[in-house]
Amino acid sequence: MSEAFLWGLLASSSLVIGAVIAMTTHPPKKATGLVLGFGGGTLISAISFELTEEAYALGGADALTFGLAAGALVFYVGDILISPKRGKDGREMPEQDESGKTLLLGALLDGVPETAVLGSTLIAGSGIGVPVLAAIFLSNLPEGIGGASDMRTTGVPDRRVLALWTGVALICAASSGIGYEVLANAGDEAIAIVQAFAAGGVLAMLAIEMLPEAHSRGGRGAGLMTVFGFALAYLLSTIG
Repeated sequence: MSEAFLWGLLASSSLVIGAVIAMTTHPPKKATGLVLGFGGGTLISAISFELTEEAYALGGADALTFGLAAGALVFYVGDILISPKRGKDGREMPEQDESGKTLLLGALLDGVPETAVLGSTLIAGSGIGVPVLAAIFLSNLPEGIGGASDMRTTGVPDRRVLALWTGVALICAASSGIGYEVLANAGDEAIAIVQAFAAGGVLAMLAIEMLPEAHSRGGRGAGLMTVFGFALAYLLSTIG
């Protein structure tokens, strides 16, 4: 279990690294948009070639559909709960932008199931592949940068920003150890639902928040970065 925890901590540490980068370099709006676009591409690749594909192979269409729907619904409800309150005219109250919190929620919904599955791969005794670790690390980094940057813009103190993202990273690391223990005795269908749940939550986050925000900040260049991120993540998934 301790080995699984350490692997999970390594994979999720890029969330904290991204937050530190955002707090120390103060990236401009356009650069943040391009980074978010790149991160969106890596996440689309992870959804397509790691999570949903493997979930279907393990649990079939039923488990995949249920997991996708559950993950998307949980993110949708969570996003509503943390979104800015609206006035009677339907407009957002001019308090603060909540996109940083939304990215934090997306990182949590993605990271917990994903690192749980990551920890479960140690069960076979063949170890964890570097490409898988690299793909998770790579997709987490832009979320940390974008989310922390948004939080700082809305006046959240640096100490709290760092504490929040560190907390998510530790939760993800713990889920890797728990995944090793719990999923060791679980069937393929249970693992498939966990993977599909992660995919559904992330897909909803991409459509609702990450990609629209990337285009809003980075312009058309964010679209190119999305493709570059997708291509690099896919290339990593084919290695090994």
